[in-house]
Amino acid sequence: MRGAKPRGTSGDRVTLPTEPAIFDGHNDVLLRLFRAGGPMAAEQFLTGRAGHLDLPGARAGGFGGGFFAIFVPSNDIDLDDTTGRMRAGSYDLPLPAPIEWEDALPVVMTQAATLFRLEELGALKVCRTAAEIRVCLASGTLAAVLHMEGAEAIDPEFHVLDVLYRAGLRSLGPVWSRPTIYGAGVPFRYPSDGDTGGGLTEDGIDLVKRCNRLGILIDLSHMTMAGFWDVARQSTAPLVATHSNAHAITPQARNLTDAQLDAIAASDGMVGLNFAVAFLRPDGRMVDTAIDDMLRHLDHLLHRLGETRVGLGSDFDGAIIPSDIGTAAGLPALRRAMAEHGYGAALIERLCHGNWLRVLERTWGA
Repeated sequence: MRGAKPRGTSGDRVTLPTEPAIFDGHNDVLLRLFRAGGPMAAEQFLTGRAGHLDLPGARAGGFGGGFFAIFVPSNDIDLDDTTGRMRAGSYDLPLPAPIEWEDALPVVMTQAATLFRLEELGALKVCRTAAEIRVCLASGTLAAVLHMEGAEAIDPEFHVLDVLYRAGLRSLGPVWSRPTIYGAGVPFRYPSDGDTGGGLTEDGIDLVKRCNRLGILIDLSHMTMAGFWDVARQSTAPLVATHSNAHAITPQARNLTDAQLDAIAASDGMVGLNFAVAFLRPDGRMVDTAIDDMLRHLDHLLHRLGETRVGLGSDFDGAIIPSDIGTAAGLPALRRAMAEHGYGAALIERLCHGNWLRVLERTWGA
């Protein structure tokens, strides 16, 4: 039943599954901690904080780790206005202004330092190989992949990229929803045919090639359609969208068309399901929705990509997500819903973490 709450078996007690562990394609907790004080605020993650993800919630929900995004926020966005416009039946929000390298780099360094402070505090381990993630999942240690969403802080000579790689960067989205020297960003637009503008620049093509050489995953989640196909032509690695959904169900500019999904399948890549309600609801509105909409997208992704190429990419702390989940502590409700929907135990394990490990092994070579 749509929106139904899980049923217990003994009185009012509800037993929900916390296994298999979930390895997730995207969260923005580093941005939230940056706004709260950066490394000085890191202890909030250990003790509990307002938001979707912290260590107590991760343990309660069986959240085993994921991609921790570094993100440079735009100062020209009114979040209340953006949210209000996306609650309407249609919208087309302007792209935020570009951010200069000199302004972006200090933010990136502070957020990276925050992640390493979390590691110092024992909250997580920064993983550079799939083997390290496997060890963390087996031991109950939170596994973190250092990811960057938007490459504003990377110079065209790639000195910053090389340094960040040695520090642990293993995943990069060349753009967010604003232009960089590497390519165009995707606007928040509904409805949309998905074709919203230009693709990679010459610097962007060089960035793809450098990431391929280093073994850095190239995230397609914020690429325009033209940019997607530019990466598909240039990249030698599996095509991966860490937190995206199906355009056939929700024709939002951020979602992937069937042709794009087919290209991802042909490359043996994968897609992580985004929990953001505006990318889940068929009407594209930023209002609450049920887990049923998540399952509808999962069904479509599985149909186009196959059972070994779909995972989860929550966008915790970066989006409004279904209230039936609420926070990382609510992830057992999603496991329960997948089982009740008819997904078998082997498929649920692949969706929760197995497929991410597979594609990371292919991309990183370890």
